[in-house]
Amino acid sequence: MKTIIMTGGAGYVGSVLIGELLKKGYKVKVLDRMFFGLRTLEAYISHPNFQLIQDDIRYFDEKLLEGVDAVIDLAGISNDPACDLNPEVTVSINHLGCVRVAKLAKKMGAGQYVLASSCSIYGGGSSTKLTEDALKNPVSLYAKTKLKLEEDILSLGNKDFCVTILRNATVYGLSPRMRFDLVVNLMTMQAWKERKIHVLGGGKQWRPVVHIKDVAKAFLSILESERGRVNGEVFNVGSNQQNHQVIQIANMVRDVIPYVELEVVREDPDKRNYNVCFDKIFKVLGFRVERTVHEGIVEIKQALENGIVDAEDIRTVTLKYYAYLLEAEKVLKEVAYKGKVF
Repeated sequence: MKTIIMTGGAGYVGSVLIGELLKKGYKVKVLDRMFFGLRTLEAYISHPNFQLIQDDIRYFDEKLLEGVDAVIDLAGISNDPACDLNPEVTVSINHLGCVRVAKLAKKMGAGQYVLASSCSIYGGGSSTKLTEDALKNPVSLYAKTKLKLEEDILSLGNKDFCVTILRNATVYGLSPRMRFDLVVNLMTMQAWKERKIHVLGGGKQWRPVVHIKDVAKAFLSILESERGRVNGEVFNVGSNQQNHQVIQIANMVRDVIPYVELEVVREDPDKRNYNVCFDKIFKVLGFRVERTVHEGIVEIKQALENGIVDAEDIRTVTLKYYAYLLEAEKVLKEVAYKGKVF
């Protein structure tokens, strides 16, 4: 039974991936700062093969990596505008913190390290069907830190330390740590709640998208592959058929939730525009996505209707929630007496 440590495991992707790993018989340790509370992990807390470590990737004790077979690194501030709240902190976590995790994993004898990167590093893509070797043009701090991190991580790999990078398309679908700041999820929530979809940047920009369960499947594929096939490799994760212009995604949402107004905001300065090729992961690993955008929209709509997720929960919008925490920290410093409010 392999032991996996997952940094950032209480986040949007991690809180789904944990369940898939436990089903496969892995022991799972989650190392997470837990900004979003314990609720995202409540389904796993009592599982005999699950352990939660509340800590920070910048400071945790390296001994936590003893006996670990593989590291899945999902940690980071995961949103372009949220990264801009404090660029220095973003670099310390998204770049330097993750490099620290990889170096310590190698030092402590973990045989494998898998990094969650992003197709956003292609940024303002100069062409369509961008392969893993295509020119990188990151236009946000989030994407720039991911690209620098990739470069540093790949240099650590050798025959005893298998390093693989997964560049995920924009993820959609339900998660215990739900996010309504990702394009499919956001548009579905807007259509359901407001009967209006705000299409920023004119809507002509390309986005590849992928269901969260397919992202989890991709990580499992890496863990279960021969290391010679994945060591030192970078894979785009998604499907050629799920490259869509933003306006197309809006219309797919409107197909599921009719009588919705599209409000196209052309002056929004969205420079992200990338159409990505996903042939490599299929040719090397036989990986195929199993879920469609339509299915993702339907499941989110039903979850909203049934109260499974709350469109008003501030924690579902990363930027707003981080801003709220920073403001709350200021207030608590002002009103606390001997470390307490009351």
